[in-house]
Amino acid sequence: MNVLIVFAHPEAHSFCGALKDTAVERLTALGYTVEVSDLYRQGFSPIGGPADFRHELADGPFNYQTEQRRAHANGSYANDVATEQAKVARADLLMLNFPLWWFGPPAILKGWIDRVLSVGFAYDSDRRFDRAPLRGRKGMVTVTTGSPVERFTAGTPRAYASVEDTLMPLQKGLFGYIGLEPIPPFLAFAPARSPEEDRQALLRHYAEHLTAAAGLDGGAQRALHTNGA
Repeated sequence: MNVLIVFAHPEAHSFCGALKDTAVERLTALGYTVEVSDLYRQGFSPIGGPADFRHELADGPFNYQTEQRRAHANGSYANDVATEQAKVARADLLMLNFPLWWFGPPAILKGWIDRVLSVGFAYDSDRRFDRAPLRGRKGMVTVTTGSPVERFTAGTPRAYASVEDTLMPLQKGLFGYIGLEPIPPFLAFAPARSPEEDRQALLRHYAEHLTAAAGLDGGAQRALHTNGA
């Protein structure tokens, strides 16, 4: 089984980075082939536009999706997009690892989604959901937050939004749309506020969660971890 981890944190030694390293170690030990797209270290541009293509653009107003379809049909994507698409094509499991910023992924990851999971390659008007080109694969998110779990628990004072609502754009709007089966996400709430022993416990929980969520021991429930977990 091949795994692609798309890592989107500006600090390699962050807790997000420790989660990424844990995933690489655990999944490799289980016999998986793991690739990592470290977007900040790669200098990946999040800006989609005419520079995404090596073919001559159509006359008239620029239409991004039209050019994406042409690039997919003709093999004329820019090298950075083509390289990432080749990684996705090899992957049975796509993992997105990022810090939650404004209830969503950082711009660099959103740009990766826009540019790489493009029309023609990952979906089209008649190839979505159970007919999408990437169907039969899985998707998973690994998230760190700055706020504690109570802010994502419905009915608690000063709650922001539920975990389900927060992750819906990725779990359903992205994974489901392009045919990936969403497997249980892992959320580490406010790890920067946790003592070192609790952060180490979170990493152990994550390694256990990966074993279960990847289907190696019958599946797993959604994992929500916070201080002292």
